[in-house]
Amino acid sequence: MRLSRYFLPVLKETPSEAQIVSHRLMLRAGMIRQEAAGIYAWLPLGLRVLKRIEQIVREEMTRAGAIELLMPTLQLADLWRESGRYEDYGQEMLRILDRHEREMLYGPTNEEMITEIFRAYVRSYKSLPLNLFHIQWKFRDEQRPRFGVMRGREFLMKDAYSFDLDEASARKAYNRMFVAYLNTFARMGLKAVPMRADTGPIGGDLSHEFIILADTGESQVFCDAALVDMGAPGPDLDWDDLQGLVDQRTSLYAATEEMHDQARFEAEVTEGARLSARGIEVGHIFYFGEKYSKPMKAVVAGPDGVERPVHMGSYGVGVSRLMGGIIEASHDDAGIIWPDSVAPFDVGLINLRQGDAACEAACEAAYNALQARGREVLYDDSDERPGGKFARMDLIGVPWQLIIGPKGLAEGVVEIKRRATGERQTLSLEAALNRLAA
Repeated sequence: MRLSRYFLPVLKETPSEAQIVSHRLMLRAGMIRQEAAGIYAWLPLGLRVLKRIEQIVREEMTRAGAIELLMPTLQLADLWRESGRYEDYGQEMLRILDRHEREMLYGPTNEEMITEIFRAYVRSYKSLPLNLFHIQWKFRDEQRPRFGVMRGREFLMKDAYSFDLDEASARKAYNRMFVAYLNTFARMGLKAVPMRADTGPIGGDLSHEFIILADTGESQVFCDAALVDMGAPGPDLDWDDLQGLVDQRTSLYAATEEMHDQARFEAEVTEGARLSARGIEVGHIFYFGEKYSKPMKAVVAGPDGVERPVHMGSYGVGVSRLMGGIIEASHDDAGIIWPDSVAPFDVGLINLRQGDAACEAACEAAYNALQARGREVLYDDSDERPGGKFARMDLIGVPWQLIIGPKGLAEGVVEIKRRATGERQTLSLEAALNRLAA
């Protein structure tokens, strides 16, 4: 992609309405534009990152055995009346009347609809276990939308739903999602700590939030410091026997502010290992048994031929919220520092002297060579001064910069810069291309 043909409306000034780092940087980097309170248009640069985050989530859900579908954003109110949640959910639900006076709602979550789909097709325990997920826009009418995509009203979410014959099987499904979440966030360069959490309006008796630590986090969290550096389990696992791995993580103290017990914290964690910090929730998983299946009559025939309600769990990841969380955890004074796995482009190519024949020829050769090797390149072919080009590349956070100028070319070299560390290397163009394509 050539910058001269791209839509990248970078702002030089920080918008006054942006209160936290991620909101400021997403607006300045031309990634989003607010269209209404808590509702954003996703501009090309932001959309590229959003799609890469979404793909990682999709791949890890599939690896864990979940199957993708897509449900509509609008739901019938009658479904929610079946579960008993329509009147209880509160003012965050956006209620709608269509032209035939049918009561509908813009879905804030999908437990009712997925249960309705399940009961329409599944009759026997032989079809279990089953885990269905989708990645879809949701709407919750927050009273005070703020902090950009961190607490917006419209947001992109991955929600998965597991169906099992009994509690023991359902807890195995819960464990699969627990581990899949650890791997998902690790692939995005995040250290996510699972913490016992309140079940809230979803319901049930078992729930964990996945929290990334950041100074600008929305709530206080408490945990054993060993959890932060424990690392991801990785994909090579016995997915049918994860209890030991889950027990290892959950045996150490970790709690959100709502679930925190100071006396227990001090009793279970040595003073030097006690970590109290701000945190950002990026995922939330629940096991709630028969909460929805019993009132909505989602039943299957067991091995004995007797019908029984299935045991269910739900598992959410805030895909759009994750973008804000990653920025909060990875930025500096100059701008965003994207992890390689979610960056909008792999390499930012900077021509220091547009119009110079040798520079243009070298940049074209580098641009074509990197693309041929599968690298996504943003080529700054503008006639702006070098300082402005450097500042823009730092702001948008592309992991690598390839800098080509007349002085270096006269000496047979170019420069590469690693955004995360600021480290610079002077290499021949061929060596630089080999390094960037590795």
